Amino acid sequence: MNYKISIILPYKEIYSENFAGAASIWVKDYVLQSKLSKETLIYGNLEKNLKPLTKNFKNLNISKNSFSKTREYINLFYKDYLRNNFKIIEIHNRPEYLNFLIKKKVSSKLIFFFHNNPQDIRGSKTIRERLNILENTDKVFFVSAWTKKKFFENLPFKTRSNCEILYPSIDKQNIFYKSKKKQIVFTGKLNSSKGYDLFGEAIIKILNKFPDWKAIVAGNEPREQYDFKHKNLKIYPWLPHNKILNLYKHSSISIVPSRWEEPFGRTAMESAAYGCATITSQKGGLLETFDNDLFLNKLSANEILKKISFLIKNPQKLKFYQRKNFDNPIHLIKNLVAFLDSVKINMYKKNIFINKSIGPKILHISNFNEKNNQRLFNISIASKLTNGLIRNKCDVINFSYRNYLSQKIMPKLDNDILEISKNYRPDLILLGHNNILKRNTLEIFKNKKKKVALWYEDHVANYGPNWKSNLNLIEKNNDLIDNYFITTHPSVIKTKIKKSKINFLPIPVDENIEYLKIYENKNRYKDLFFALSHGVNFGGLRSSTNDEREVFLNKLLEKGKSINFHVLGINNDKPRWNYDFYKEMMICKMSLNLSRGKPLKYASSNRIASYIGNGILTFINKEVGFQRLFSNDEMVFYRNENDLILKILELKNDMKKINKISKNGKRRYFEIFNNLIVSDSILSKTLNSSPKYKYAWEK
Repeated sequence: MNYKISIILPYKEIYSENFAGAASIWVKDYVLQSKLSKETLIYGNLEKNLKPLTKNFKNLNISKNSFSKTREYINLFYKDYLRNNFKIIEIHNRPEYLNFLIKKKVSSKLIFFFHNNPQDIRGSKTIRERLNILENTDKVFFVSAWTKKKFFENLPFKTRSNCEILYPSIDKQNIFYKSKKKQIVFTGKLNSSKGYDLFGEAIIKILNKFPDWKAIVAGNEPREQYDFKHKNLKIYPWLPHNKILNLYKHSSISIVPSRWEEPFGRTAMESAAYGCATITSQKGGLLETFDNDLFLNKLSANEILKKISFLIKNPQKLKFYQRKNFDNPIHLIKNLVAFLDSVKINMYKKNIFINKSIGPKILHISNFNEKNNQRLFNISIASKLTNGLIRNKCDVINFSYRNYLSQKIMPKLDNDILEISKNYRPDLILLGHNNILKRNTLEIFKNKKKKVALWYEDHVANYGPNWKSNLNLIEKNNDLIDNYFITTHPSVIKTKIKKSKINFLPIPVDENIEYLKIYENKNRYKDLFFALSHGVNFGGLRSSTNDEREVFLNKLLEKGKSINFHVLGINNDKPRWNYDFYKEMMICKMSLNLSRGKPLKYASSNRIASYIGNGILTFINKEVGFQRLFSNDEMVFYRNENDLILKILELKNDMKKINKISKNGKRRYFEIFNNLIVSDSILSKTLNSSPKYKYAWEK
């Protein structure tokens, strides 16, 4: 069964017919009539020989030798929560359980019920504890106005929008028993707090004064002993709830003379609804149980004697109160159920329409170059993917994690991401060239059924710069990441990540970024362009860096004496960025795509998009395998530096052929690697949607 709602009872609450307390009866009455009952699972602790009140009950078995039964009980529930991912958790009368779940940052909506004075319960005694409950609980219910008043006592306000009074309730009875017995009833704990000592003293006098009347007592209290005896007084131990109700049905008068502040007073409500003339004290929430004017002006045995004697001596008045109470119950279960069902339905069913017909919502966590003042806008895969997602009718929020790195506030990063997710409700969390979120954060996303994908553009194959640390980075928490998109082809990677999760990520082009048509520039006087840098975020050259590309370039410069090279990033010639990069490239006829490390299938630096996408003929090592995707009329493939020099020499004076290959290459690259197609591959594979395009790299 796929339960969406869980209800947690106090572990000492016995959810069974013979010993059910007020909270158990409350839950049972609600669940039996709720239209959400099939979606609801009740948690409690019952001995094996006891039968639960309803079928949808799960027993949390606490070990007898447990050091803290409370802690074990809520931990057992939490483990079940992780398996079921409930939409709503409803907790009854134990703020400790609520506070535990708040600290765990459960994704469920939280409902709490106070059945007792909040100031008397561990976890809500202090002002600070009660304020914490208000701030972190979706709905707080009180069983009476008195209980709510005690909660807000000494707080700087008297109510909150997430607080409601929801009284214990009862069904309207269909049959009024006119031939009620001359019987007075007292039910509940037989102690002085409930006024049993006062009742006992008064009832002996009543039974002596009116010998045709009887009295029934049902309850127990091992901590206090009273020895009230009379031939017309029958004392029962604790009775099942249905037998208590039957007792009210046939009795004429009920007494509820509590000394303590009753949070509500279920016995008063039930006995009145079953047609008893019910006499109560004015303590706590007793005056809210039914429309009563038979209350005790002061708490004494003599006052109880007077009230009962008045009713016995005035049979018409007795019948009047009985009928009035029977006909006018003020807390009906059908109203309670309808109200609480409406609260829950509005909590977990998306009654606020979120338009899914256009496209999904995506939280893209990457480096968006704010730190570098957009110096790298033209080679930013993150920005190109976001643009592609938006053009694919997605709604996208960009989140730059690099800002947190610079400010050394990493613990706040996960909290902010979770808060953004709570507010924005993304369908996909896309990690861009990072795996920075904590495992617990990813677990929360998985519990909320959100998809998580990661794209990565550096070497992760068994060769190349920093490949091992890069691979270790993306492998972290791989069981919680749905899909990977990497610029190294999956076929050349050895990893513990499931192969089915790994996809190739081409370096995308964007029509607003790679907009140049270099082949149309007639004033190009340099033969070959290449730009080298030691880390784009660093932005300059590192004197201590050993870069094998420099070795290749120096050989090229040495052997190609008749070639007019334009190489940036060596010989202390600093790299250029964005439009300065474009300006330098514009004076060249051809370009060289050269990546660090051993040539691998489809693996390339992100500069390839800047070269081909802007319409400059591009040379690429044959071992990269792009000849499977591009023809010789769209890209030029070389085997080594000697082969490359020969091809440069063959082409450098043939502008017609250079321009033809340049133009065809730009057209083809946009045809198969534009950011609409690349971002669609991320969407279709991660969200299991139908692809809009055919992905050339998968053929």
